[in-house]
Amino acid sequence: MNNIINKRSEILFLYDIKDANPNGDPLDENKPRIDEETQINIVTDVRLKRTVRDYLYNFKDYNGKNDKDIFIREIKEEEGKIQDAKARAKNFLSDKDEILKKCIDVRLFGGTIPLEKDSITFTGPVQFKMGRSLNRVVVKHIKGTGAFASRADLKQKTFREEDIVKYSLIAFHGIINENAAKHTQLTENDVALLIEGMWTGTKNLISRSKFGQMPRLLIKINYNENNYFMGDLEKMVKMRLKEDKVEFEENIRDITEIQLDVTDLVNKLIENKKKMLSIEYIKDNRLELIKDNEIFEMKVEGIDFIEKKL
Repeated sequence: MNNIINKRSEILFLYDIKDANPNGDPLDENKPRIDEETQINIVTDVRLKRTVRDYLYNFKDYNGKNDKDIFIREIKEEEGKIQDAKARAKNFLSDKDEILKKCIDVRLFGGTIPLEKDSITFTGPVQFKMGRSLNRVVVKHIKGTGAFASRADLKQKTFREEDIVKYSLIAFHGIINENAAKHTQLTENDVALLIEGMWTGTKNLISRSKFGQMPRLLIKINYNENNYFMGDLEKMVKMRLKEDKVEFEENIRDITEIQLDVTDLVNKLIENKKKMLSIEYIKDNRLELIKDNEIFEMKVEGIDFIEKKL
């Protein structure tokens, strides 16, 4: 039986995308979300959570069978209508314990469950800030033709338009809260699936708008001190251009054209190492890390770095 999470963890996750749209804004013609003042690419936490949900549903059998399910997913009724939250809760006889037992996404991310007489809100132990790119991005508007006409009586094919980012390296910062974990019954096994879903799920977003995303670095800091975390991990890493590869930030097109400067992050880890149990990490070999302008190999005296393979 898996143990309920009783220690806090902190996550830093980086992935990049080329010639695609990491997170369209439905209120702005589904264009990539951009901070217009800084040209920084923004990705919502909801998008990352959806990546995890989709991966667990499609690849890990959390599909309603064998007591494993995803609570927040699109389900069509017989008449073609999409279930609302109340109808979804009735699938579990409006039993919150049954929902927690079966639905890993509620154990991870929480949610509001509309029961027969009332509703109950679970605060998710796993929370992420908005993802933001470490580089200024270039958005390109593309026009093309479709394969079919818009009506049967027309001779001309339809036109399509879309917006993509040329290259974006996106950083997410997250927390696994041991206090909320008690209420949703979040286990170590659930968290292992979360990490797998973030890394492998990102690689498996093979839709037309998302194909081209690659996970580059995932760090999970496990603390031995309750209610403590360093915070702002995404602000402690910086993108550095390889001057022999690319001259300007807006011209980056591949991960091999940059280095990730982790000097501030490693110094903060050293400062707080007595509060840590271990640091688990997954790293793509094409990403080069540097500390104080030298290659960094994920080794620090007094800190237990554990490499994970997926």
